[in-house]
Parts: sequence; C-alpha cells; structure tokens
Amino acid sequence: MTTPGRGLHGRVLDTLGPAITAGEYPPGSVLRTDELAQHFAVSRSVMREAVRVLESMHLVESRRRVGVTVRPEAEWNVYDPQVIRWRLAGADRPRQLRSLTVLRSAVEPVAARLAATHATAGQCAELTECALGMVANSRGHRLEDYLTHDVAFHRVILTASGNEMFARLGDVVAEVLAGRTHHEVMFEDPDPAAVTLHVRVAEAVREGDARRAEQLTREITMGALQELDILAP
Repeated sequence: MTTPGRGLHGRVLDTLGPAITAGEYPPGSVLRTDELAQHFAVSRSVMREAVRVLESMHLVESRRRVGVTVRPEAEWNVYDPQVIRWRLAGADRPRQLRSLTVLRSAVEPVAARLAATHATAGQCAELTECALGMVANSRGHRLEDYLTHDVAFHRVILTASGNEMFARLGDVVAEVLAGRTHHEVMFEDPDPAAVTLHVRVAEAVREGDARRAEQLTREITMGALQELDILAP
C-alpha cells in the first residue's frame, strides 16, 4: 500500500523501508542513491527526500565519502508508526506483535487508572461511545469497523490519563491494533469477553473507580497476549 500524500518518494519508501526493516539490507550496508534512483526510476532529488525520511527514523545515516549506511536495529526509532507498520509486514511479525503488546500491558492499565481520576465528562462520553461501537461491530466479521472504534477507545484512555507521554503512544497502539487486524492475527469475530471488558473499563472510568479501571485494562492486555500465543506463536 503506497503511503498517501507523499508522491514518488512515498512509493520509494514503501519498498525500501520494509526491505531495510526485514533485513534485506543488513546493518552496515551502503545504499548508493544514484543506483537506487535508477532502480526506482525516480530523480535524485526524490531519492534524497526518501533518504531524509529514513534518516529521521534512524534507519540509515549519510556519511561523507561513504554514502547512505543502514544503521543497527538497536538504533532505529522503533516507536515511529511507519517503522512499526513495516516491521509488522515482515517475517518477524510475531516477535514484533508480542513486544508491542507487552508495552501495552505495561502502559495502558496505568493510563486507565489515571483516566479514572482525570478524564473529563466529554472524554467519558467518548469512551462509552467507542465501547458501544465495538459492541455493535463485534459480530458478522466486521473487523475493520470494529478496529475503528477499538483504536479510538485506546486513544481516549491514553489521552484522558493526563500524561502527555502516554498520550503520544496513541499512534503506537493504533499500529498494533491495525497490524493484528490487517495481518489476520485476530479471530474472525473479536472475543466477546474482551469486548465486554472494554465496556466495563468505560464504566469504571466514568465512575472514577481507578483500581477497577486498571485491573480491567490489565485483563484486556493479558488477553491480547494470550491470543498471540494461539494466532502468532
């Protein structure tokens, strides 16, 4: 899928980025921009723009008299949503999903506890609306519609926590949830127990029950890990 709104350099990125994250260009590999421009049939300026984006993700670095060098995986910006998307599209998907889901299990329960204390009336209403949207789309193989409400639900939790660091993880969580759906690491219909847990989290946040909100959200994330044991071992 071509990255929208980024023209020719987006087309280059959608091929080169996944190739780098999949290990087709191992760390230390030197990418010659002239050769790549010829390979992708684009101008040098387009290729340079693509390289600048890859540099911003810490996937590559430009060295004088050397060229564009692929950086070690440990230096990549693994929180960049595009990097997450590329890595989930590769053969290392199970490990990536597990790593990201463990991150969720560490962050989201705490965010839910804080949300029960800090959420505004508007955020509580939005959370309830998202949960009801998940219920309405939890049957009939409507995973894309379900995903829309699921992503929105978790964004509200992270934002309503009042912690700007948690809020910035909204895109990361969105990519995890989207990756599970788009790469078929989901049951044909969501687990009814998980759907019910989301409704109960919304209730706990609305009622200001911090302990319960944290516990229920922990059950959601642990359930997601258990699903990975089955669907992406």
